[in-house]
Amino acid sequence: MTADDPRLTARHVKGHVPVRIVMSQSLNLPEEANLWNVHDAYTIVATQRGARRDLQKKLALKGVEVVEFDMLNPRDVMSYCYDRGYLSVLWECGGTLAASAISASVIHKVYAFLAPKIIGGVNAPTPVGELGMNQMTQAIDLIDVSYEQIDRDMLMSGFIQPIPDLSPVIPSVDEMPSVDPEVSPYETNIISFYKTWDTFGAFSNFSPHPIHMPDENGDYFTWPTVEHYYQAHKFIGVDDPQAREIVQEIKLAKSPEEAARIGRTRQREFQELVRPDWDSIKIEVMYRATKRKFSTYSHLTDMLLSTAGSVLVEASPHDLFWGGGREGEGMNYLGRLLMQLRSEILGTIQTAVEVGEPA
Repeated sequence: MTADDPRLTARHVKGHVPVRIVMSQSLNLPEEANLWNVHDAYTIVATQRGARRDLQKKLALKGVEVVEFDMLNPRDVMSYCYDRGYLSVLWECGGTLAASAISASVIHKVYAFLAPKIIGGVNAPTPVGELGMNQMTQAIDLIDVSYEQIDRDMLMSGFIQPIPDLSPVIPSVDEMPSVDPEVSPYETNIISFYKTWDTFGAFSNFSPHPIHMPDENGDYFTWPTVEHYYQAHKFIGVDDPQAREIVQEIKLAKSPEEAARIGRTRQREFQELVRPDWDSIKIEVMYRATKRKFSTYSHLTDMLLSTAGSVLVEASPHDLFWGGGREGEGMNYLGRLLMQLRSEILGTIQTAVEVGEPA
């Protein structure tokens, strides 16, 4: 958006001018842009609750409608559009958002332009981001495909075959079953989470839910995500200026992905700067941060309790410690911690009910 400053209006033809919708979790958007000119077309900005209140006020003064979501994701945005009567939505987005929209099964038809040009490179843009599909046998097939040549380009369009919903039936919270965190992560009644835009993506360390926790000096600091807190604690407590610099670097990381990259890279490069007790305390560090996140955001607690009776699995295909792996070979410690936390909350509620106290 900052590169080309688009208008996203219907041009060169007469007819309906559609409503423009901008999705941004962090609201890291320019204060001045063509999209904020509501005389061209009405504009709605969908964002994470609490993101950049200052910019929200400025956009409102320009006539832009800002809508906050507890957990910004394509499915909830499409539900919102449906409630507003917007029944035909054209997604024009980058690879990351395209992947999340496809994963959420909110894309029905694809239009793809093929140009007679070749680009390549490690950082080259891709039309579709991470879908967890690395083999042709995993590819999503298009049906009713058609082709149209436009000048030197080729326009291909086709419908995405419905992706089956494999989510298990979630039992009522009233049943309050006792869940064993040691249960095999690939038995029946599984709820998987991985990407933040998944249905249960808020369970991820990368979810945009800041937590107020002590920093390396014992002072309370608002960590942008659980991942920031976790990665920084690899180096907190080490009496070395370089270790302290790494902690600051992680604290200032602009995204959880960047925080994870810094933490993992520095851990490999400077093993002598990693706290010596890290392997023995990392689960406790993760538990403290996760517990604070769920105690801070009541809607996340409700989401966690809604999974009672189901096995929670972080479906990371690469992390065999915190995740479940591709074939269930992972130890799934993040899923286990969440189930442990869920059991503790359910136990607290049950105790309060038994003694007649408000839960």
